[in-house]
Amino acid sequence: MEPENLTRVSEFVLLGLSEEPDLQPLLFGLFLSMYLITVLGNLLIVLAVSSDSHLHTPMYFFLSNLSFVDICFTSTTVPKMLVNIQTQSKVITYGGCITQMYFFLLFGMLDVNLLTVMAYDRFVAICHPLHYMVIVHPRLCGQLVLVSWIMSVLISLLYSLMVLRLSFCADLQIPHFFCELNQMIQLACSDTFLNNVVMYFVAVLLGGGPLAGILYSYYRIVSSIRGMSSPQGKYKAFSTCASHLSVVSLFYLTSLGVYLSSPATHNAHSSAAASVLYTVVTPMLNPFIYSLRNKDIKGALQRSFVMAV
Repeated sequence: MEPENLTRVSEFVLLGLSEEPDLQPLLFGLFLSMYLITVLGNLLIVLAVSSDSHLHTPMYFFLSNLSFVDICFTSTTVPKMLVNIQTQSKVITYGGCITQMYFFLLFGMLDVNLLTVMAYDRFVAICHPLHYMVIVHPRLCGQLVLVSWIMSVLISLLYSLMVLRLSFCADLQIPHFFCELNQMIQLACSDTFLNNVVMYFVAVLLGGGPLAGILYSYYRIVSSIRGMSSPQGKYKAFSTCASHLSVVSLFYLTSLGVYLSSPATHNAHSSAAASVLYTVVTPMLNPFIYSLRNKDIKGALQRSFVMAV
């Protein structure tokens, strides 16, 4: 690309989910509702775990961290989208776009890492119940969460620095409701070979690795449950990991579905609409999945409401 075709980037344009004026009030109301439900639901989980001593266990410690990360994950994209709809302005500054992309990647990877850690926790609880409290002690819990944060921060920083080296042309329209990494790379006029290699290598390594760990953990869990003689014991063991398995399935199926279908459809707007599933819908449903079938969480919430009244 010739140098004169490049431009110093100061801002991008987020086209959003739809450019139809009549749909904007509907989108605003829908996403505002989903965002408030997400924040309130996950915040209740965090408050329930922190305020009830019965829930001061490794499983609920990881759950409260996941709920906090889900709030942050949704907050990186939805508020900006709501502001754009309300002000009828689709502009986002270059610095704001890079910052949004960084935090979206950070909290997205934290989600993956925490789900993997929670799978390990359930593996130890079911396959090694007598040694559970010795293996998964408070210090290890803190270390696992800390390592998850460090890995996510470093990889997000690597991706962001790789985008900063790119040059962009005059067409700065992003067919998405947030600054998505792949869309940013596609807008670049400079050579993106290194970016694509790093992006896919890290995605396979940090996406496939945790997924393999989760699948192995559940393979061992299922094998252990099948070896139990008591039907009641089998049900109790499975019920302790049913919620986590539901969340993992929802997150991976929606996110993998979006990125695997995108190359086939070649429709950026369809990809943006589908990405709502894992960026907004999944974090919104997580509190319901963990609380509806969980007597401990429901009991803690009830006690909190009684104390508040």
